[in-house]
Amino acid sequence: LAQGALAAPHVLRYRIHPSPPPAPAAAMANTGEPARPAMVRSQIFWCGLYATGVIGMLVIYGLLQERIMQHPYNGDIFKYSVFLVFLNRLAAVIFAVFMARSRGEKLGNSAELWKYLIVSLSNVFASSCQYEALKYVSFAVQMLGKSFKMMPVMIWGLVISGKKYTLTDWLVAAAVTGGVTEFLMTGPTASPSDKGNNVMGLVLLAAFLVLDGLTSTMQEKLFRENKTTKYNQMMYVNGISCLVSLGTLLVSGNLGPALNFYFSHGSFFWGATVLSASAVGGQFFIYSMVKEFGALVFAATMNVRQVVSIIVSYVAYRHFITPLQVLGLFAVFGALFYKSVIGLAAQQEER
Repeated sequence: LAQGALAAPHVLRYRIHPSPPPAPAAAMANTGEPARPAMVRSQIFWCGLYATGVIGMLVIYGLLQERIMQHPYNGDIFKYSVFLVFLNRLAAVIFAVFMARSRGEKLGNSAELWKYLIVSLSNVFASSCQYEALKYVSFAVQMLGKSFKMMPVMIWGLVISGKKYTLTDWLVAAAVTGGVTEFLMTGPTASPSDKGNNVMGLVLLAAFLVLDGLTSTMQEKLFRENKTTKYNQMMYVNGISCLVSLGTLLVSGNLGPALNFYFSHGSFFWGATVLSASAVGGQFFIYSMVKEFGALVFAATMNVRQVVSIIVSYVAYRHFITPLQVLGLFAVFGALFYKSVIGLAAQQEER
């Protein structure tokens, strides 16, 4: 998923939980046990629930994404990736408006519209490149590419925001880059629907990485400088993205054929609809996890999600993988898990 659709807004605890957790005194009075163990068990339960939701929703999203872009429907391949961007962004807008209203937030823009537009443009075209890449490269390559974006994000951070990174950050990014490179060079990487031009897929994936890195950096800058709420930014970024993607479909003449494909292929209709629903469901669990347990726990969960998605894809669609590619996967995810572990340890020390 592109980052513009996953900007994690705050989620009210009392709207997520069926009932608010008991106060420490009440917990001790009702159970006769110290409150702290009860609170720890509650935290473990909710963290596990949110993590399961994130992984489950995004694994479904990944499988459907691969199915839609790489496999035919009654002999016809779906070609209009911007239409999927439009559907996903429309669902995200509906979700953001609902959550903003339920929290009593104002629906007016908190920043200049042109700032939202920059994020929207980079987000729409990053998502389009991501979908288009699946016509030429395998799902595993696309997933690894999302890990590979660490380097572009860091470079954009240096250029735009003047950020500084530690030696560990650069070493982890180098390990991820090396692992992805090994995976690409030591086994099959082409999409099942590819006609022998997987170089084009790598070019599209590179474009996705650059645009998605720009999206993430500009989102962070918008939060910091304009103090937008996450629902507000999600609502306006995705709203403008809807208009941009709809305009792209109209100008290219692809809106009619895309709608015809959508309504004439029943399995595609349900697949695209569930794709959007799973994206929104994933967002709900992501927002909940980030609000309750922080970005580091969420980052570790996303690492697990990538591993699970790749394994499920290989099993479901019977892809072939070489031993050296397996080694590349270990290098990538080993580095990412190490980064998550040291980040969580530093967070615990601060507390």
